[in-house]
Amino acid sequence: MTVLGLFAAKSATPGSTSKPEIAVIGRGFSGIMMAIALMKSMRMPFHLTMYDPHPAISGGQALSSAQRCEILNSRVRDLSVAAGQPDDFNDWLCANDEFRAAVPAAIPGFRQIFVPKGIFSDYVHQRFSEALARRSDITVKFSHEPILGLRKLANGRFTLVRVGASDTCDIVVLATGFGVRPCDIEVAQDDKPLVRTRRLVDPRHAVLLGSGVRVVDRLFQLRDNGYAGKITLLSRRGFLPQTHTLLAAAPSFPVDPMPSGLRQIVRFVRQACAEAEARGQGWQAAMNGLRRRARSLWQSLSAQEKRQFNRHLRAIYDSHRNRLPAAVHARLQQEFADGRTVLRRGWAGRRVPEGIMVRWAGEEIEELLRADQVIDCRCSAPELGAPLFQSLFAGGLARTDELGLGIAVSPMGEVLGAGGRTQNLFAIGPLGLGSLPDIDLVPEIVTQTYAAARLIATGKRLALKAG
Repeated sequence: MTVLGLFAAKSATPGSTSKPEIAVIGRGFSGIMMAIALMKSMRMPFHLTMYDPHPAISGGQALSSAQRCEILNSRVRDLSVAAGQPDDFNDWLCANDEFRAAVPAAIPGFRQIFVPKGIFSDYVHQRFSEALARRSDITVKFSHEPILGLRKLANGRFTLVRVGASDTCDIVVLATGFGVRPCDIEVAQDDKPLVRTRRLVDPRHAVLLGSGVRVVDRLFQLRDNGYAGKITLLSRRGFLPQTHTLLAAAPSFPVDPMPSGLRQIVRFVRQACAEAEARGQGWQAAMNGLRRRARSLWQSLSAQEKRQFNRHLRAIYDSHRNRLPAAVHARLQQEFADGRTVLRRGWAGRRVPEGIMVRWAGEEIEELLRADQVIDCRCSAPELGAPLFQSLFAGGLARTDELGLGIAVSPMGEVLGAGGRTQNLFAIGPLGLGSLPDIDLVPEIVTQTYAAARLIATGKRLALKAG
């Protein structure tokens, strides 16, 4: 499907070579955000093709399957998709009569509140549509075919390999986000009659795998849909998201030079959190301030220290950066207090008709955890074994980061290959999580997309002048 700018001239020619051709692979939040940034940052005409095997434009793993009632874990103040306009989402909400009528207590502003994921998704897609409507000189095409490979040609352009065909373009942006796990872990088809028979006699019990915000969302989805059985949250580390404060928790962090070395940095951060607590700001303010220095801290660590952090500290860090609104956190604690939901540490094994095999923390042998439903709520790493990424590695266009979590990238999303930066190839969002801390969060993705878009715009202008 091809979409022209709302007021595009009828003579627009999608095949024209005078306009740069840009391919964005992925239509989740990172991909949509990249398209918005390009439409706002590139003054010259261009062709944009967005590839994704899913037919609908989604909000990515965080938004595409969200129910309207699910609450985002970031405040409105942190969710603007407009560069240099931190209040853009707040202004959009203020102009939404239906939302203002539903949340009158927050008028005249909504900066500090938490809103449903569906509301944020509506905002993002409206800003995408508005950006497209203002560009009469561009063409946007949506392709539902998966990209199986990527090659760079001698003239500097790229070939995108599809099933039985290929496309060429000048610039490629990888925005595939996290790998996608199936929600329900199914048993073999032959075993399903046994499962159905067992459900008639056994008390209902659901097992949710994971420890992040998604597992809490899924827990409350089950409860809101009437599920009254026992629920076990199975987590390798046993850390669940902490709570936001009721106050604004404006970023606050010591201006003192940070120490070197992972152990010293951890002690410094703990002290900063303790001092914030003593001042009545809460440790959340210190963690918000730490995020502003996280990138330079990460780059100062050795490869060994990064691996140590990922192995021993990342689960703790994630539980403190991905927080729950206070009301949601209180509801979670009540679930535990009532005994209807329990949190257990362990490693999930294979799915069997009676439930799932689990190796509990501190144990060597797996045992059966009986359950009539097993739901995987974990965020998986990018699928680096997929044909697309394997073609990048084989061609020297990309390399994995030091931790093997994703693709090595620069802060602006430039892909780093065997010989340094691969010109005109970018990877946006969670693909760069091993290189850039917090690049899976909305504010960081927004900042990165605009930086990449400005770099693309500048590069194309220089190329045209040189030509």
